[in-house]
Amino acid sequence: MTNDNQKGTQMYDRIDHNAQETVSKRLNLTLPDAVFYALERWADAEGRPTANLAAFIVETGVKQAEAENKIPPAPKKAEGK
Repeated sequence: MTNDNQKGTQMYDRIDHNAQETVSKRLNLTLPDAVFYALERWADAEGRPTANLAAFIVETGVKQAEAENKIPPAPKKAEGK
């Protein structure tokens, strides 16, 4: 039996945006009021949901951090798994 974390790690050797199988994860995030309202205004200006914009910002930040080698690579998977 595998848990969600084990299934999700298969796509994170580095983020592979061309992967055939992707698994989206949910995350609860607490923001200061001022940050939330600014994010909400930004999302409204772009005509998109606030959560969608927040997900985009997080994904962009992770890509940038990976490009700058700020995030250690994922452990190598064993052959045949």
